[in-house]
Amino acid sequence: MQPTKTRQELLKAIDEELEQAYDDTLEDVLELLKIRKSEDEEDIQDICAAKNDTTISWEQYKQESA
Repeated sequence: MQPTKTRQELLKAIDEELEQAYDDTLEDVLELLKIRKSEDEEDIQDICAAKNDTTISWEQYKQESA
């Protein structure tokens, strides 16, 4: 399957489940999405900082963070 088609199928399945979910479940889902976004942003900031940190090599950082 193509990635776009897979994404569309996932979004459709999620939408169907969300339509049937209770309000508190919807609030939980939203909170989890916000947490995930925040963690992703922190990871990106950490990666940028590590690339600019000359005390360790980029290769060493990648090995330690894996």
